[in-house]
Amino acid sequence: MEEKKARILLCEDDQNLGLVLKNYLELNDFDVVLERDGRLGLAAFQREKFDLCLLDVMMPNMDGFSLAEEIRDIDPDVPLFFLSAKTMKEDIIQGYKLGADDYITKPFDSEVLLLKIKAILKRNEELNKENENKEFDLGSFHFNPKLRELTQNGQTQTLSPKENELLKMLCEHMNDLLPREQALKKIWGSDTYFNGRSMDVYIAKLRKYLKEDSSIEIVNIHGNGFRLVVPTTAS
Repeated sequence: MEEKKARILLCEDDQNLGLVLKNYLELNDFDVVLERDGRLGLAAFQREKFDLCLLDVMMPNMDGFSLAEEIRDIDPDVPLFFLSAKTMKEDIIQGYKLGADDYITKPFDSEVLLLKIKAILKRNEELNKENENKEFDLGSFHFNPKLRELTQNGQTQTLSPKENELLKMLCEHMNDLLPREQALKKIWGSDTYFNGRSMDVYIAKLRKYLKEDSSIEIVNIHGNGFRLVVPTTAS
């Protein structure tokens, strides 16, 4: 089976640099979407799932810093690299404060950029493998995502693949917000109206499975996402 290529969102308003970088990354086995301003970059990120974002700082309509804030609201974990001719210390600090994994000043060596991209994607892949084996205690329930099993008092409910992925994401954000867009893009592939309605049906199913423990709740944070509320035991 052919290995799935990592997808990169490249936002760069310099047409020549953008095309050269896109072609270089594609030659190195990445799937690259190139947008030439921040607003189009945001639309692409809302529409599709990406494994990493390369953002030029100075772009029309929406600059790279503003775009990074919007992306972080949707997916706090996606790796972000800034590509910038702005070399002032204040700009670099701002980039890292916005959650950048790297701030690369122009001109840069494409081979070095490629190695940095591969390193961070490998790190994330290893973290994901660790999380695959993680199990969760939810009040009186025990959840094993690898086996797709939700168990309470010796009774086991086998979850469907989508139910399993959705509950796993809620558990990974336990007592915190799981953004709608993040779950939709990871599990359904895109953030569309119909996929959103489908996710609401799966949320209802999970609530039904968990209703035997009244201390657990999946709260709808209107317009933003969901929060799995689980009581924490005092240490």
